[in-house]
Amino acid sequence: MTNTKLAELLDLSHALGAPAHDWAILGEGNTSTRLNEETFLVKASGSELRTLTEEQVSEVRFAPVMEALNSSRDYSDTETKDLLLGACAGGAGRMPSVETLLHAYLLTLPGIDFVGHTHVTSINGLLCSLEGWKAIESGGRLFPDEIVVCGVAPCSVPYVDPGLPLARALRDQVIAYIQKYEAAPKTIYLRNHGFIALGKSAQEVRNVTLMADKSARVLLAALACGTPIYLSSENVTRIRTRPDEHYRQKALGIREDAS
Repeated sequence: MTNTKLAELLDLSHALGAPAHDWAILGEGNTSTRLNEETFLVKASGSELRTLTEEQVSEVRFAPVMEALNSSRDYSDTETKDLLLGACAGGAGRMPSVETLLHAYLLTLPGIDFVGHTHVTSINGLLCSLEGWKAIESGGRLFPDEIVVCGVAPCSVPYVDPGLPLARALRDQVIAYIQKYEAAPKTIYLRNHGFIALGKSAQEVRNVTLMADKSARVLLAALACGTPIYLSSENVTRIRTRPDEHYRQKALGIREDAS
């Protein structure tokens, strides 16, 4: 394992699992980071983000996981378990999270080196509500900092059984998102399930999760007051292209240049 990447992954996991945030408890959620073109690290199944240790992280090979994801074959629960164990680098180790399949795909996206999947209470409050889901699925943004940190729009995925079916459904929605916005999403919302933050660094994943949590609480308050007022597409474009916002993104570790 790459010690630096492992240390960053553990720090990120502990931050996402911190009780004060109410983003994940017990065995909820998972995290990952790309080591190189061949392998990545992912939280082992059943371990806790808050207390994750090196022994509770699995190193997994991309090739067998992506081959299964891109095939048309259906896998039973037993076959999925065997696939994940067999994909572990250096032979079977700790059982990787069942969401390893979607982590593998997301870590192949340009500019994405870290992924954090959580069950943020404020976000799940929306994702488990008909009106809340409609609000998320609309793709609207409510305030400038949401755009600066979380991108121009969210990516949303209807409920699908976790594992290979979810990974394939998520892949299809991300492909459609990239075709529409010409960039990978920073935020992915899974109906009746949870939230995924993507970033080139562990700090970016944490920042995106922080802002997504605040955005959910703002949206919940707006829905309680009546009809949310979303920023127009012109407003979103203006924020996305402002040079001063680019400088802020650089300071937050979201952007490499400030041009």
